[in-house]
Amino acid sequence: MASSTLFSNFSLKGESFDIKALNPNKEFKFNALNLMNRLPVKAMLSSEFMYSRLLTDENSLKWGQSERLLRNRMQCHAVEVEKMPVNSMGKKFQLDDVIEAQQFDRETLNAIFEVAKEMEKIEKKSPGSQILKGYLMATLFYEPSTRTRLSFESAMKRLGGEVLTTENAREFSSAAKGETLEDTIRTVEGYSDIIVMRHFESGAAKQAAATAGIPIINAGDGPGQHPTQALLDVYTIEREVGKLDGIKVGLVGDLANGRTVRSLAYLLTKYQDVKIYFVSPDVVKMKDDIKDYLTSMGVEWEESADLMEVASKCDVVYQTRIQRERFGERIGLYEEARGKYIVDKNVLKVMQKHAVIMHPLPRLDEITVEVDGDPRAAYFRQAKNGLYIRMALLKLLLVGW
Repeated sequence: MASSTLFSNFSLKGESFDIKALNPNKEFKFNALNLMNRLPVKAMLSSEFMYSRLLTDENSLKWGQSERLLRNRMQCHAVEVEKMPVNSMGKKFQLDDVIEAQQFDRETLNAIFEVAKEMEKIEKKSPGSQILKGYLMATLFYEPSTRTRLSFESAMKRLGGEVLTTENAREFSSAAKGETLEDTIRTVEGYSDIIVMRHFESGAAKQAAATAGIPIINAGDGPGQHPTQALLDVYTIEREVGKLDGIKVGLVGDLANGRTVRSLAYLLTKYQDVKIYFVSPDVVKMKDDIKDYLTSMGVEWEESADLMEVASKCDVVYQTRIQRERFGERIGLYEEARGKYIVDKNVLKVMQKHAVIMHPLPRLDEITVEVDGDPRAAYFRQAKNGLYIRMALLKLLLVGW
């Protein structure tokens, strides 16, 4: 959230606010209507007002009891400023868009997961939910998608909303005629209340969010990020393993081009004593920006060429496919990378009993079909969890907590 432009010494930071260089009982006049709508406070104000004053002392911050002021000023009852829980009922969601995994802190993640659990109850017990009745979601997909697009559309419809969809916007929209992304977003936002977008270029979602006046959800931007996949992945790990602190996670496969593993790595930094193993062919190793970020956040990581050894240590083996579409004409490199690391029954034999195998799907041959029957194969449960996470996000972005 941007800092207030009304005072040089007052700034908003997420769910809190900072007052700097204040003398006790110094008076500040400001537009409190706008502020009170943005701060997580419990307050009672007397009737309509335009201006108020803020009084401080060394131990507390209070809205001061003011005398009746002249000329459009107000009378305000003294109240304590009190921080509210992140998920207070009826409160606006603190994010305007979902663009990257770095947007989320641990408290927000926990709150989203609680909403997701409520969405699961709705999906199973209240099929006629009307929470999002009257809202329209536009899905703008410039790359192919099955699970992500359908889960978002299912999420919207299960909450009573409607969907406008473009499955292959790169080929069958005005983008094929040369229309800019900004113009497309400005047009589509006129027809909808929220846009879910997948794009072939990294950074496209951030570009769209800077243009749009309605929420944008990044459903994957090239080799960049896939934040909603990371959210459902962390949600799945918590449900399957029973904890998020102190876990060991093996990220396997195409780590250079896999936006899912990049976003997941960012989210795992929110938890304590996590260790991440990178297992991949040399041509698709995890990029340095992720490694540097993990190091800066105090997260231990290790590169390994031995899938069996890593699988024996990990709580989660997160397999990904080698992405042919990211190699262009470099067919030889693709063939060299494909098939090097396969999760099969031999990997299952060395895995711990509580551990799970995850995959963002679609898979090719990097997990053999014989693994599907093992209770540790969590990837289809993982895909189902995507529905609940996306229901939660749509609800939060459109109507709040």
